Amino acid sequence: MNWLEAAILGAIQGLTEFLPVSSTGHLFLGRHFFGLDEAGLFLDTMLHLGTLIALIVIYWTDLLAIARKPLGSLGILLIIGTLPAIVIGLTFRDFFEEISKTGVTIGWEFIATGLILWYSDNLKEKGFKKVNDISYADALFIGTFQGLAILPAISRSGLTIAAALIRKVNKETAAYFSFLLSIPAIAGAVLLQSFELFEGQRELIPLSSLLIGTVMSGIFGYLAIKWMISILKRGSLKVFSVYVLLLGAIVLIAQLTGYF
Repeated sequence: MNWLEAAILGAIQGLTEFLPVSSTGHLFLGRHFFGLDEAGLFLDTMLHLGTLIALIVIYWTDLLAIARKPLGSLGILLIIGTLPAIVIGLTFRDFFEEISKTGVTIGWEFIATGLILWYSDNLKEKGFKKVNDISYADALFIGTFQGLAILPAISRSGLTIAAALIRKVNKETAAYFSFLLSIPAIAGAVLLQSFELFEGQRELIPLSSLLIGTVMSGIFGYLAIKWMISILKRGSLKVFSVYVLLLGAIVLIAQLTGYF
């Protein structure tokens, strides 16, 4: 993997991690386009490190407050919201890794993401809950949706924002809680994959390419967070819904015709 390919994949990761369109699904397509299918989950996770840095830069004051009082109301909500992803991820990890390698269901997953986004954005009763109104049941519901997003083309941010909207959380707060909830999920994935690297279970990627990809992921992730918050303040998720529905249809047609 050369530096240009790494830069492009990093930009894809950064943009699509926080837009509700599935970063893992887009990275799968990007790797396939460049002939880098063997790069696999380790590359994906290292690029997630860049988006993790972007989150820390934007929410460092919130994270500092949580660190000072980890068992405060928001800290407990994040713990509850993270548990389903841990359980689902550890229980079905081998199965999901195999699906991620083949990409056989990726088209259907894009379509599923699009339908969920459309449904949640079309709810008649708009959300009113703010951070202090989120209950433990809400956090568990949103966290369960995050756990389901372990499938490669199911958008994590899309599902958690949609789940929050279903639980009557307002759009801006839904994005805020979704992005905070992604921090332990991404950090845990980076840590887990790092252990596997040291155990020799992953092939090494050139350090220069890895650094460039991580930096690009961080820069574009920062921009995507700001953009997504701005969109949810006044806009709709339907444009993202239509995009992933079309992308899923294209992928399915390509699979059926033997081009992918």
